[in-house]
Amino acid sequence: MPETFTIVPRGPFSLAEAIAFGFGQRAAATGDDVMRLAFCVDGYQHQAGVEVRQDEAGVHGTVHGPGGTDIGAVRRQVARVLSLDHDATGFVAAGERDPVLGSVQRAAPGLRPPLFYSPYEAAAWAVLSMRRPPRQMMAVRDRLGRAHGAVFDLAGQRLAALPAPAGLLAVTSFPGIPPDRMERLHGIARAAQEGRLDASHLLALGPEEAMARLREIPGIGPFYSALIVIRGTGFADVLPVGEPKFVTLVERLYNLRMPVSNEEIRALAEPWKPFRTWAAVLIRAAGRRVLSDEAAQSHTNPDGRPRRIGNTGATGTVAPLRAETVRS
Repeated sequence: MPETFTIVPRGPFSLAEAIAFGFGQRAAATGDDVMRLAFCVDGYQHQAGVEVRQDEAGVHGTVHGPGGTDIGAVRRQVARVLSLDHDATGFVAAGERDPVLGSVQRAAPGLRPPLFYSPYEAAAWAVLSMRRPPRQMMAVRDRLGRAHGAVFDLAGQRLAALPAPAGLLAVTSFPGIPPDRMERLHGIARAAQEGRLDASHLLALGPEEAMARLREIPGIGPFYSALIVIRGTGFADVLPVGEPKFVTLVERLYNLRMPVSNEEIRALAEPWKPFRTWAAVLIRAAGRRVLSDEAAQSHTNPDGRPRRIGNTGATGTVAPLRAETVRS
């Protein structure tokens, strides 16, 4: 009989938004009220499958796995993956301080950043997907899991978990994975066995030191070290100032003169602390919804000038932040 657990979110949370978001080898889905997860449990010795549902009482997980599975460990990992290990009331307060962020929060109510299952799985994905089509490599990862990992029946679907490090090291070759990438995957597996990819270890180091340590692993450069740290461990307050799509959306949402500098982005993001990661992910996920809504609501003032009526604060007045307000 599968075991179960419940997580009561602190602050707003929407499982439906998380399902629609996808991420971390999980395809986005709509019209389904179950999130299906299959992963290597922290410690990377065993695998588990989890069906996640939400109702008024909380977020409920039904765990599938071998006998002796540590349900507490699975619960903590699911909480991290769904960013339920944080109290989101502080994020709501950030949206009250910044009306533009508040408008994005309203466009995707209850969305928290969905993460990779673990730094190990994020690092393996980095090696697999580097300069390769993501959809193609998702299929390769799925076949690798079905052949050498574990497969779980979850709410009517079969989902494969990535092989644990020991199992991955036993794979000498696999269709779709060139020999040089397999060698790098083995390096990821060894790093995981050595404890270098434990989420708690990386969190204790802090984001900058964690990124530096990850760059010591062959095949992990600056971009992917940041991806693993920010989206594989659960750091909530790291600002991706150099991420082009995020910067472009910030420029448009805040009506900034382009190009905006890193210093301007940092100053503008001050009200988001200590949830700058969350704000950036939300802007990437829902910023276009706000912009589309504003375009639909725009109309003309009596003098003929276009007037925007989105991004309003509590007073109902337009409150976009312009570059001049954040320049030093």
